[in-house]
Amino acid sequence: MAGITSYGAYIPMYRLSRETLAQVWGGKGKGEKAVANADEDSLTMGVEAARDCIKGFDKSSIDALYFATTTPPYKEKQSASIMAAACDLREDIITADFADSIRSATIAILMALDAVKAGSAKQVLVIAADTRLAGPDTRYESLFGDGAAAFLIGNEGVVAEIEGNHCITSAFVDFWRLEYDKIIRSWEERLTREESYMPYMTKAISTVLEKQNLTAKDISKAVIYSPDTSMQREVIKKAGFDPKEQVQDLMFDSVGHTGAALTPMVLVSALEGAKPGDRILTANYEDGADAIVMRVTDEIGKMKDRRAIKGYLASKMMLPNYGKYMRFRNLMEWEHDLFMERRMALAEVWRHRNFYLRFHGAKCTKCGHIMTPIPKMCIYCQADEKYFEEVPMADKRGKLVTYSMDVRSRAIDPPNILAVVNFDGGGRFYSQMTDRNPDNIEIGMTMELTFRRIHDALGIHNYFWKCRPARG
Repeated sequence: MAGITSYGAYIPMYRLSRETLAQVWGGKGKGEKAVANADEDSLTMGVEAARDCIKGFDKSSIDALYFATTTPPYKEKQSASIMAAACDLREDIITADFADSIRSATIAILMALDAVKAGSAKQVLVIAADTRLAGPDTRYESLFGDGAAAFLIGNEGVVAEIEGNHCITSAFVDFWRLEYDKIIRSWEERLTREESYMPYMTKAISTVLEKQNLTAKDISKAVIYSPDTSMQREVIKKAGFDPKEQVQDLMFDSVGHTGAALTPMVLVSALEGAKPGDRILTANYEDGADAIVMRVTDEIGKMKDRRAIKGYLASKMMLPNYGKYMRFRNLMEWEHDLFMERRMALAEVWRHRNFYLRFHGAKCTKCGHIMTPIPKMCIYCQADEKYFEEVPMADKRGKLVTYSMDVRSRAIDPPNILAVVNFDGGGRFYSQMTDRNPDNIEIGMTMELTFRRIHDALGIHNYFWKCRPARG
């Protein structure tokens, strides 16, 4: 039976305490939310989750990549195609963006399942990520967090078989953004709860259980989406689930509401603690509702090396103040800096796309040295480039050799730290360092690569690789 063959997740390094928000706007605050770094967006976070998901898998077996988000970096340009390159997947695959609904991730999973069952794809990589923005001094500003999750859908080595599902479509309007809106809009909460969320979620759950001849007691863990902290309780009660024993925590106090990535991330959390034979029900909402029942198999044991939710929750840094958050989210008009004007050569990026996006290096077959970026001739033995073979480098770790720190930099997250990393097994990389504490940098520390948004130029997002201290 087809289902989930692997999973992964990503939570940004930075967190914003709700006590910090309360200091600015008043009131009380409990917990914290995850905040994407200034060089992160839904695309880069999705790449991180995907890399966690496909670690140890044969990338050549992936025939499609689906990306679900409500905050794509482009309105007309696939994010999925860039992500496929950053994950170093084959070029002859299908890529598609699923956007404009919180429910887009579970819809993408079901469409991936159909593709696998039909035989048009052996494995489909489904990624969900979001960086939704709420208005300052609103209840949603403290609730919305950033994050990502990813799943491989296939029919071999399945860790969670998808036994059944039920979908309902609705044109109800509760949360939305118009074409040029930066901040989310929302309707009256009571109307959402009574006319849409409650009836559609309860119907989706009851119908899928009935289809599978199951009751609430047969479910080990229930992943129940909710727009906020209050609505979920009524659905749980009506469905007959035990809120303490069966319902998976939505992580609102540790990560926040991560939009299209919320339900997938909570599902990853449920799978992290699952054991063979467990049944997991996942119910998602927005523009209707859907419910999926899956059964965990003996293959779940092979997933123990994922960072997933637990690994990334344990690795964090707190934003020191609200001003830093405003900078990261570009919530104000800042002083125009002529030195920050950027230019970009699309032809150059395309010509060297295997370096910029896939981060391939060159191995000289004459002397065995590895080089990044790929030169015209070997810098060690001067052999011609015809003796080179490309080698993937993005998953390699290395050691910090040296670094410089520019404390006067106009970077959004100063100081600007430039680093030199020697990769394990050969190769050296000169890079900007991100997700770092300037007070805790040591020569020899273990470093890893991360795909980030470098700058925007001429209306184009420029993505490349940076180094960071290894997260676990």
